[in-house]
Amino acid sequence: MSVESQKYKCVVCGRSFPRGQGVIITIEDLTLEFHSNKCFSKFARELLKKLPSESVKGYAKRLVEEYREITLQKSKLKSKKI
Repeated sequence: MSVESQKYKCVVCGRSFPRGQGVIITIEDLTLEFHSNKCFSKFARELLKKLPSESVKGYAKRLVEEYREITLQKSKLKSKKI
């Protein structure tokens, strides 16, 4: 099968989709394929529900802080362009 005609199968809904579309995430040797953002969001919500909250909470807080810092930096850059 050529790279151009490679098809993926969504782990949530089972739909096939071509390379270049959908969301594909690789974690070490595990590849997760989602045909849409909606399927990815559904999977992520279910995964977070099943993970122990005490192990997720710390990572979530750190990620929120990272995004706050990024948005703060972006707003500072915008305010300097007067």
